[in-house]
Amino acid sequence: MALRALSTFPSLPRRFTRPDPTLTVIHRNPSTSIVCKSIANSEPTVSLSERDGFAAAAPTPGERFLENQRAHQAQKVVKKELKREKKKKKEENVRKVVDTSLSCCYGCGAPLQTSDVDSPGFVDLVTYDLKKKHHQLRTVICGRCQLLSHGHMITAVGGNGGYAGGKQFVSADELREKLSHLRHEKALIVKLVDIVDFNGSFLARVRDLVGANPIILVITKIDLLPKGTDMNCIGDWVVEVTTKKKLNVLSVHLTSSKSLDGVSGVASEIQKEKKGRDVYILGAANVGKSAFINALLKTMAERDPVAAAAQKYKPIQSAVPGTTLGPIQINAFLGGEKLYDTPGVHLHHRQAAVVHSDDLPALAPQNRLRGQSFDISTFPTQSSNSTEGESLNGYTFFWGGLVRIDILKALPETRFTFYGPKALEIHAVPTKTATDFYQKEVGVLLTPPSGKDQMQEWKGLQSHRLLRIEFNDPKRPASDVAISGLGWISIEPIRRSKDSEPRDLEEAEHEIRLCVSVPKPVEVFIRPTLPIGTSGAEWYQYRDLTDKEEEVRPKWYF
Repeated sequence: MALRALSTFPSLPRRFTRPDPTLTVIHRNPSTSIVCKSIANSEPTVSLSERDGFAAAAPTPGERFLENQRAHQAQKVVKKELKREKKKKKEENVRKVVDTSLSCCYGCGAPLQTSDVDSPGFVDLVTYDLKKKHHQLRTVICGRCQLLSHGHMITAVGGNGGYAGGKQFVSADELREKLSHLRHEKALIVKLVDIVDFNGSFLARVRDLVGANPIILVITKIDLLPKGTDMNCIGDWVVEVTTKKKLNVLSVHLTSSKSLDGVSGVASEIQKEKKGRDVYILGAANVGKSAFINALLKTMAERDPVAAAAQKYKPIQSAVPGTTLGPIQINAFLGGEKLYDTPGVHLHHRQAAVVHSDDLPALAPQNRLRGQSFDISTFPTQSSNSTEGESLNGYTFFWGGLVRIDILKALPETRFTFYGPKALEIHAVPTKTATDFYQKEVGVLLTPPSGKDQMQEWKGLQSHRLLRIEFNDPKRPASDVAISGLGWISIEPIRRSKDSEPRDLEEAEHEIRLCVSVPKPVEVFIRPTLPIGTSGAEWYQYRDLTDKEEEVRPKWYF
């Protein structure tokens, strides 16, 4: 068809009847119109519809608003998806979740292997193949755990915080790394602390491991405290010290895995607080985690059939620090949540990290503690009937070969009471002969260390700390001096006597000075006196609390 000018169409609207030299319509199909525009002209392109005879109308403000809203919502969805993918990718790179597909010994958590007889996790090949064939690898216990259960002392942890001597298959840092994923998990943490080594096993920086996860604080081995100890005083003392350490906990529980005292309260608290989360038992090495889990399963088995079934394959417990070498998963709850026994956190500042593996049993108290008291009447050159001119100044205590205490300033009536393992004997000698006495008797009378091999590696008491202990009330103990990984010494400024009242002291006498020497890097702590024995309830004072303190203060249970 020949081209026609736009002005030749009489049916077009009036506004298009004027001839426009730059606009030409090429008609090829009755239902299609093609608009051509001169390149030289910058006017916008006009699209025509032959059917309607005019261009599409511009969007209204309402339509533009709706379009913007849809674009904004779409943008939010895209950003949310990108953020979710980024977070997921980050968690995959950082998290180190327990690999449940890898078969491990149910006693210690070490991966099962058939190549090295002396290494943890060893199982003979025939047993391994048979259990694997029947899908029963989770019921296998390794050769090391079998020996541990029969009383053999087989260490496996070396490095910073590990143990000298014996086999060292894994470092303390590697075990600590296995707990690093906890800060990224949503979990309930049950933190265990040994009452005999409260300061040494407390794990003050536990938040670095567990992040913001809630914590239930469990105090173990209370059955080792002296007879007549008032648990009300102990519970209040623990809460006071925990509050000062600024560790926020849900509750505090005093327990004994041996007598099951207080374990049912922990079980109830776990059921109340887990809320669909897995439960991790955490603590320093040798605080009794495996023993506590066994006691917990035994208590829960009375009402929970799942916990009763889990008792058949429970973690091995022994006196060797570092028995557990990997996370042990236990199906202990009806709701499907998991209970994990974790490797102990090995601390370099405890005595167990500096002695030989053969001497480790000597550091673990097995029976109820009985304090060994020393005052001026116990020295052979002093008499208890005449204290005039007598003094404890210039005397030295040796606690085995691990601790030396030089008395620089003390009252003639001052009493020192040692609480710790019975295997470590205590000797008192004049300070002027103390160095020669130690060099002559260490490894012989002063043990640990013991044996020629241990003595060759022994570096001596290289760390010295001067302690200045002030007190106001001579009727109450001044403080405790706690040795990390060993025990503590309770210091009474004036020994209590039923026949006489404490004398009035001068201002200069309200001070005790000591020099404590220990191996590097063992730590020494000064703390409020632990109220133990029948006398503890007599002198212990409960602090008056404000309403706000009472509200935020964690409750303790026994």
